[in-house]
Amino acid sequence: MNKYQQWLDHPAVNEELKQELRVMSEEEKHDAFYKNLEFGTAGMRGLLGAGSNRMNIFTIRKANIGLASFIVKNGTSACLKGVAIAYDNRHMSKEFAEESARVLASYNIKSYVFESLRPTPELSFAIRYLKCFAGIVITASHNPKEYNGYKIYDENGCQMIPEYVDEIIPVIKNIDNELDIKIELNAEQSALINHIGSDVDIAYVNEVLKIQLNPLIDKKDLKIVFTPQHGTALQAVEAVLTQAGYQYVTVNEQSMPDEKFSNTKTPNPEQAEAYELALKYAKDIDADLVLSTDPDADRIGIAVKHKDGYKLMTGNQTGAVLLEYVFSQNLKNMTMPKKPIMFNTIVTGDLGEKVADKYGVKTIKTLTGFKYIGDQIAKYEQDQEYEFMFGYEESYGYLIKPFVRDKDAIQACLIIAEAAAYYKYFNKTLWDVLIDLYQQLGWYNETQQSITATGAKGAQMIKDIMDRLRNNAVKTIAGVGVVRYEDYQAQKAYELKKTINLDLPKADVIKYFLADGSWIAIRPSGTEPKCKIYYCIFGQDQEELINKEKRYKQAMNELLQL
Repeated sequence: MNKYQQWLDHPAVNEELKQELRVMSEEEKHDAFYKNLEFGTAGMRGLLGAGSNRMNIFTIRKANIGLASFIVKNGTSACLKGVAIAYDNRHMSKEFAEESARVLASYNIKSYVFESLRPTPELSFAIRYLKCFAGIVITASHNPKEYNGYKIYDENGCQMIPEYVDEIIPVIKNIDNELDIKIELNAEQSALINHIGSDVDIAYVNEVLKIQLNPLIDKKDLKIVFTPQHGTALQAVEAVLTQAGYQYVTVNEQSMPDEKFSNTKTPNPEQAEAYELALKYAKDIDADLVLSTDPDADRIGIAVKHKDGYKLMTGNQTGAVLLEYVFSQNLKNMTMPKKPIMFNTIVTGDLGEKVADKYGVKTIKTLTGFKYIGDQIAKYEQDQEYEFMFGYEESYGYLIKPFVRDKDAIQACLIIAEAAAYYKYFNKTLWDVLIDLYQQLGWYNETQQSITATGAKGAQMIKDIMDRLRNNAVKTIAGVGVVRYEDYQAQKAYELKKTINLDLPKADVIKYFLADGSWIAIRPSGTEPKCKIYYCIFGQDQEELINKEKRYKQAMNELLQL
């Protein structure tokens, strides 16, 4: 309540935020002030509004002081290299981007701010293209409209890994009162803020076009519907598809930037509701493929025409099909490197790894978060032990070529369109390719369950769930034996009475491997008030998978006391 009153009385808080404070319920006051908005392993994300636990101009200033101190610590050259800054369509995104540049300038750090909204992967590209020391993107990705966020990147264009973030967090925590931060620039400091646009756009699109494996493939019979979900992907995706020669129709109602997401039920391509309007377009023109990007264009979901309807493909399914296409075409074109490598995460399904094994491609698993994949790409690029071929997460994020060091929906749109055109020539859909993989490599049902728990009570509930699992050994799930248990917080695996060290950083993740070849993982989300349960269920056919899913989900509900 002291913090609440301080905000209500402080002259730096504008009337709009003060009015918001005045009408808060007691519960809302508690949630807005019971803690400071946490700066995690690549930035912060939260509800917009007044309060120390909210995204607002004051918490943005605080975060940027942390980043500025890190840059200054790395010397004058780091300050002169500067920071590239991008933002999405959300409420306050542009204001947060401009304020970030002002805070950095007050520390004599140069910045390059896009003059209008841009995709997150283009920000990653811009860092490398402009030879910046760091990057910022203002986005809450696929979260609901009430959210915004702040992500930071290193000079490789990769989201900052914990090693760097651990230097930034103490500076942020040592700021007593974000309301007292004042940013006043002299003329020389103001001149450090630069604006960028078309030059970077052209360079980025040209690099994306180079990822094509069969650029001369017949495209005239392939019909595509594309929606940017009111977000940042419109210009880049249209430029790439047009220059590559694809026919497409854009969902007009969702094409323009809109902070309210007025014409979509959800901007999250992981949810079926995101495709409703696009599927109407698809049925009207008998489209082969629907492409749906999230607001900051790092994720993409697809729907594929199959027989008399459309199949929504999961991130795991799309990843496996893209691996099949990319690896098979590199083999056919004799462009497969001698020691190829593919990256995914500890909660990504197993089918993609089996595809990689089929083509002799090594798989490296990282923690959840593309920053870890980006960091591994840089490592292997330096020692040249292996050559990068593909990176993906189950959460609809893919990277084909590493001139970007984050998941890239623009690249994915192009390679998905190419794969669809290629297989259509052989009278196959991408769904047919998936079924072929199941028949060759085994049937998988890779699905998720989310426990939404908001506010302080929700955070405690999620903590209690994870503590309960750690304190009580789980020997069977739905009557199936647990043959291996991994705890990434303890960095240990337990198997056949053996304890094995895990060669990954600490993370709040628990994973159970089952005797039937399935696995189940549990982790609190790093970006949403949720605890996620991941299922990779293995079976002999679809009917068995459906039955197992019901049994496993029921067993987990009982285990977690839901």
